[in-house]
Amino acid sequence: MSRTKATMIEYGFQWNPDLLLYIASFVLLVGGIFLLIGYRSGFAVTLLLIYWVPVTFMVYQFWNAPEGTKNIQTVNFLKNIAIIGGLMHILIHGVGKYSIRRFFGMVKLPKEKW
Repeated sequence: MSRTKATMIEYGFQWNPDLLLYIASFVLLVGGIFLLIGYRSGFAVTLLLIYWVPVTFMVYQFWNAPEGTKNIQTVNFLKNIAIIGGLMHILIHGVGKYSIRRFFGMVKLPKEKW
């Protein structure tokens, strides 16, 4: 945990690294689980984008990287941009037919006869 906090400070996340670490863990866990099961996908994608966009531009600054690490920084930056694009696709088009929301919408309960 202390190594993660030291890395956060190194990348410019100076303000209260403990709180930022707990918030990031919560956002990634809740957003990932909600997206995985297809529940509240808009909320999940928004949470993940709030995390992913700033982290991508703060951590993987390939344009400022030294020559020895420029290639790997570029690859990681472009990987994260692809993830952001996938999240935006889900935000626009939805999660598709395999979601909890659709499953519960399709289940029909038998009518009671009085």
